[in-house]
Amino acid sequence: MFELTDKTVLVTGASKGIGAAIVAALGQAGAHVIAHYGSDAQGARDATSAIPSARVKLIGADLARKADVDRLWTEAVGWKGRIDVLVNNAAVMRLKGGIEDDDAVWDEVWDEALKVNVLAPARLMRHAVRHYLSTGGGILVTISSWAAQRGPGNPALLAYAASKGAVLTATKAIARNYAKNNVLAYVVAPGVVRTRLSEQAAAAAGGEAAFTAALAMGEWVPPDDIASLVTFLASGSAKHLSGATLDVNGASYIR
Repeated sequence: MFELTDKTVLVTGASKGIGAAIVAALGQAGAHVIAHYGSDAQGARDATSAIPSARVKLIGADLARKADVDRLWTEAVGWKGRIDVLVNNAAVMRLKGGIEDDDAVWDEVWDEALKVNVLAPARLMRHAVRHYLSTGGGILVTISSWAAQRGPGNPALLAYAASKGAVLTATKAIARNYAKNNVLAYVVAPGVVRTRLSEQAAAAAGGEAAFTAALAMGEWVPPDDIASLVTFLASGSAKHLSGATLDVNGASYIR
């Protein structure tokens, strides 16, 4: 167990899936947890239910709106006066918006993906780095995807994969340019994780059995595996791992 007592961590998209597992693990490690949610306040409450109320703050915000992103950061910093770790986890993944879809669908899906998956996390990273420069350093963790590196198996996920590639690159740029300022930045690239979004993607690709058969371990990644890794990174125990992209896909995609 990594010790995160007295660390304040902001996690976006904390109401379900990977985000819910992350906030639960961070809370178990002793962190003060700020759990962001979009519309599912109850999901965020459920995810943080085991954490003492004094160590939890829930903030709702629409990441497609710049004003909401800025308010999220301001409220998060205002809670304890500082943020030690930012975990950019929230994302949208629409199973449409590919080459063969019509213009209206293409424009809608790409606009949303860029706003929520790229502009919002980049804006939060900008806030965080500026904050870290004044506080002596801090940690960024970006949840990307193996689709950002290998390309998606489903052409409808083109916008999602591209957006995850963009935020991956932004995180690496911060790692390189602010390492001397004690700003540590990591990318976690999950494969097929047991979440609602992955289940929808599997159903659209011929069913879960066929999806699973293509995986080296023959099983999906549990969200708790991602949560454990993020907790480790949040501890600051691997300073010189900064800039790395950590693949979590059960050996199904090895670079």
